[in-house]
Amino acid sequence: MRGSALGRADGEGLRERKKRAMRRQLSDTAARMFLERGFDAVRVADVAEACGVSEKTVFNYFPSKEALVLDRLEPMAEALRTRLADPALPPVAAMVKILDQEVRDLVTALAEAADADAALAGYRKFGELIRENPSLRAYQNDVTDRFVDVAAEALAARAGFASDDPEPQIAAAALLGLWRVQFRALRAQLRPGRPLAEAVEAVAGEVRRAARLIEDGLAVFPLNAGPGN
Repeated sequence: MRGSALGRADGEGLRERKKRAMRRQLSDTAARMFLERGFDAVRVADVAEACGVSEKTVFNYFPSKEALVLDRLEPMAEALRTRLADPALPPVAAMVKILDQEVRDLVTALAEAADADAALAGYRKFGELIRENPSLRAYQNDVTDRFVDVAAEALAARAGFASDDPEPQIAAAALLGLWRVQFRALRAQLRPGRPLAEAVEAVAGEVRRAARLIEDGLAVFPLNAGPGN
C-alpha cells in the first residue's frame, strides 16, 4: 500500500507529474507481477516490457529490483524530516503522528478498494513477499538504517548536536523501533473477517505501549543539547 506523498509541491509541473505517474506505474506493475509470479521469477526486463518502456528506463527510476517493491516506504523519509524537525513536538509525539498518518493512509486505501477483502489479502501477501525473500528483507533493513540517519539528522539539527553524535543516533534508532513495532502489529492485527476499526485500535495500542517505554528518556533530548552536557 502506498503512503501519502508528504512534501509534494503544490505547484508540481507537467514534467514532474509525468515522472511521478511513470514511477508509480512501474512500482505498481512490479508489485502485481511479483505477487502473481514470485519475486525471483520476474526480471526487471519483464516489468519494463509490461509498462512499454526499456529496462534502462526502469533503472533510471529505481536503483535495484528490490527498490521496485519497497518504493512504497519512501514517503516515510520526508515525514521524518518534516515532523522530527518541528521543535514544538517532542520526538516521541512526532513519531507517533507519523505512524498514525501511515495507518490512516492504509485504512483509506483499503476502504476505497472495490473489494476490501481482496485489498486486505493483497496487503498481507505483500508483507509475506518481503518476509520470505532474503534480498527484500536485507533491502528493507538497509532502508530502515537510512531512515535512522534521516531521523538523526533532523533531531541533531533541532538540538545542537552533530548527526553522528551518540545522542541523536540512539534517539533515532529508538524512534524507528516504533515503526518496526507498527509494521509487525499491522501484520498480526489486520486479518480477514476482523473489523478494520478494531484492528487499527489494537495496532495503535501496541505502538503507544512501546512509545511509553522510551518517552521519558527522549522527553529530555532537546534539553541536553551539545556534546559533553
